[in-house]
Formats: sequence, structure tokens, C-alpha cells
Amino acid sequence: MAIRTAKAEWKGNLMEGAGTMALGSGAYSGAYSFKSRFEEGAGTNPEELIAAAHAGCFSMALSGQLSKAGFSPKRIATSAKVQLLKQEAGFAITLIELENESEVPGIDDAKFQELAGNAKTGCPVSKALAAVEIKLTAKLAG
Repeated sequence: MAIRTAKAEWKGNLMEGAGTMALGSGAYSGAYSFKSRFEEGAGTNPEELIAAAHAGCFSMALSGQLSKAGFSPKRIATSAKVQLLKQEAGFAITLIELENESEVPGIDDAKFQELAGNAKTGCPVSKALAAVEIKLTAKLAG
């Protein structure tokens, strides 16, 4: 069983304070603030880290789906956009958009779309974020 960890620390009030987030593996540590989260300030934010996790999880899940179906992908490139909107009850993640371009020799688009859809619903991060609408645009390169 894999257990992954991360930590965050915040100092000060919401508007003027600042914090840091770090992955338990030590692979990433960075600053975040009100401006980096809700405006366009320097630093990262939780939503950006969710986007990275989702893009990585989907790419691996698609590789697994393709391999299981007998295809050997050359490249699977995925980006994710996580939308954070202010609502009456406060801020909420309302939409995640996955955009994928893959190089997969010998596959037709219909089969690729089927396997990409399976990867979208089957990746553990998608399952964890199931309360949010997740859109997928997947295309074959070339």
C-alpha cells in the first residue's frame, strides 16, 4: 500500500500572510500566498498542484490502458486546467479540463478515444475528484 505525504504551513492572516508547501519526497517545495492563489502573484497554489497530479495520473492511466490493449505509446502529453471560482458559499473548484496529445502507432481514433475515456474515469486522481466536472480532449499526434 502506498501512502504519499505533503505538508503546508501558513503564517499570518489570509490576505497578507504567506505559506510554503512541500512534498514528502522532497521533490518539490514552494511558496504560496493569497496572490498566487486568487490573483496572478508569484508562487504556487493547491489548484496548480492538483492539476499536476491529475495530468500525471491520467498520462500513466492512459499508458496502462494502451499497453493492456496491445499498443505501445511513444508519447503521452497531458495538461490540466483546474478552475477555481468564487461562489456564494466561497471559492470552489468547479471544472477540470484535461488536454492530451499522444503518439500511438497502429491505433485508430475510435479505439484511442475509448481508451482515453477509460483512463479518465479510472485514474485514481479522477476518482478522488469525481465531485468536480472533468472534461477530456484527447487527440492523436500526426
